[in-house]
Amino acid sequence: MTLIKTSSFRTLATAILTLLVLGSAQASIPANDEILKPTRAQAITSVRILDGVNRYHMRRHELDDALSSEFLDNYLESLDGGKAYFTASDIAGFERYRAQLDDALQHSNLQPAFEIFNLYQQRISERLEYSIDLLSKGVSSFDFTKDETLERDAKKSHWAKNRKELDDLSRRRLKDTIITMRLMGKTDEEIEETLDRRFRNQLNRVKQANSEDAFEIYMNAFTQIYDPHTQYFSPKVSENFDINMSLQLEGIGAVLQSDDEYTKVVSLVTGGPAEKGQQLKEADRIIGVGQSRSEIIDVVGWRLDEVVQRIRGKKDTMVFLEIIPSDAKSDAHTKVISIKRDTVNLEDRAAQSEIMEIDAPSGKKKIGVINVPTFYANLECLKNAGSQCRSTTIDVANLIEDLKLQQIDGLVIDLRNNGGGSLTEVNQLLGLFIKTGPTVQIKSFNGSIEVLEDNDPDVLYDGPLAVMVNRLSASASEIFAGAIQDYQRGIIVGDRTFGKGTVQSLQPLNYGARGDRLKVTMAKFYRVSGVSNQHAGIVPDIEFPSLIDHEEIGESSLPHALPSDQIRPARYHRNPILETSLTYLRTAHEERASHNPEFQYIKDQMASIETARSKTNVSLNWNERKQEKKVLETRRLSIENKRREALGDKPFKTYEELQESLETKSEQAAAKHGEMEIDYELKETGHILTDYIAVQSPRTRMAQH
Repeated sequence: MTLIKTSSFRTLATAILTLLVLGSAQASIPANDEILKPTRAQAITSVRILDGVNRYHMRRHELDDALSSEFLDNYLESLDGGKAYFTASDIAGFERYRAQLDDALQHSNLQPAFEIFNLYQQRISERLEYSIDLLSKGVSSFDFTKDETLERDAKKSHWAKNRKELDDLSRRRLKDTIITMRLMGKTDEEIEETLDRRFRNQLNRVKQANSEDAFEIYMNAFTQIYDPHTQYFSPKVSENFDINMSLQLEGIGAVLQSDDEYTKVVSLVTGGPAEKGQQLKEADRIIGVGQSRSEIIDVVGWRLDEVVQRIRGKKDTMVFLEIIPSDAKSDAHTKVISIKRDTVNLEDRAAQSEIMEIDAPSGKKKIGVINVPTFYANLECLKNAGSQCRSTTIDVANLIEDLKLQQIDGLVIDLRNNGGGSLTEVNQLLGLFIKTGPTVQIKSFNGSIEVLEDNDPDVLYDGPLAVMVNRLSASASEIFAGAIQDYQRGIIVGDRTFGKGTVQSLQPLNYGARGDRLKVTMAKFYRVSGVSNQHAGIVPDIEFPSLIDHEEIGESSLPHALPSDQIRPARYHRNPILETSLTYLRTAHEERASHNPEFQYIKDQMASIETARSKTNVSLNWNERKQEKKVLETRRLSIENKRREALGDKPFKTYEELQESLETKSEQAAAKHGEMEIDYELKETGHILTDYIAVQSPRTRMAQH
């Protein structure tokens, strides 16, 4: 079953949602008092997984000592990426397997996997019991006046040499958590109660593990060597994947993954409740889930599937999430949001249009805007009823006809946050803007290349065109933007796109009741120019600043992502006129942006967030952390007031007043969901397109010559 005709990015992300161990699994992998052992079925499955990746994957790997070494590192990273449980002597003991895992896998020998996993279970139990014991003495037993620090970046830290060092690390980690919760406004009594419950819950989960957990982590540590989207689906994960692919899941429409002890938002499903509510954002971390605001349960360290189960629920019921926003300056900056559960369906939001008027030296210009949230199509309806059905191409064509009747001077296609969709729809939509020619190339694992083309010479819109993208524009969106850029048919504006240029398919592993499957990367997308969208994404002709952290979101943020490469270009015709205008258009944009309060606000925010995140070695002194929080809040207030004053608005007096305003704004945005908003980025894109119209006018071209 190929996934090529669905959103490759969203399919990938939905699969991530069901994985229990992606990222650091240190506090989300249960253990058992009994020694776990592999089963015969798992041994057979391991050989089939090996055969599947060797047969179908785009990347070829020799099964040698180098792969074995990487396999071991991946496995240890999956178990203890934070270096919080194993000691240096434990790691030294595992070294005997560094050159043996390849041989063991070929002989279906899973003993190394279970030996390491069983010791991990023992170590995590020891750490939790130690933390519970420390906490039993009360928060007041900690000395918060000492000048101690904690390195939060595991890449900058080392494995504890012995039990004594590990105890000290656990103590400092607990101390950091207590300080963070104090900064969140929790009392010491609430902190003791919350953390004691958290640790005991985690310890109970540790005792519930079975051999399937160990096997799944181990085999995904192997498949991730090939690329981050090649994954082993256990029977349970496979079942959840099918539920998500049905697009009829009653929940909030958020794609999640484990991120250390947190649950992180990877993406929001277009048309889903979370996306409609506009309160939850990509890269936000969920730390609490409740069915009411007063009964939010701490979920730090929970298994991902358990967090997902608490978030899911019946249609029209509310779920409350306590989150650390992606743009938070520290983990102490949290907020509680509410989302009304609904049926998640990708067709809930169709393309829609609006007209904006842009001032120009020659007079006002009417710029049409069409927002395309996803590439959707009801295939059964199209098969039986044709033009009476809803699809991206049909809807956009109707909107263009309407905009042409209103005599627009230019058109903007807004693909921001569009995670992809139907490949057929991309091909057909491009046909509305180009005469004939190739639209995308697909290279299979066996080296064969398929070229999709638009063979219809009719063009519905041949006027000035701009396409807006951002970091969350992926897969099908990147194909569309890449083709428009290669043909020089329009100006690409915004942020570098996600960079998802691979195609996955599901392969059954067992032909019985188990239902194991392998999701394997079997093909790559290439632009008509021969360049791959993979990893690099689409680089806009004119770039806008963005608060989305590329190190957190995007293909390039994923370990072992396939690189960008090239194949032979297809035969197509470029429009040389646009390319000669880009230097002028960039210069004019930069001049406007330098005086635009909104663009300056984003740049100031980016600098502030980067400064805060760069400090990974945090103080464990209470007064110092309080002062740091005050400095961050003062800086945030200053940045906001600078923007408000430039816009002629009254500045906020306090940080609390700013927070109240942001919550009100979020609620107002949620209430207006479904209405197109002409934001500052769209307006600037309108100005860029207006500049292009002026440059291309006969009078201007004559003056240039």
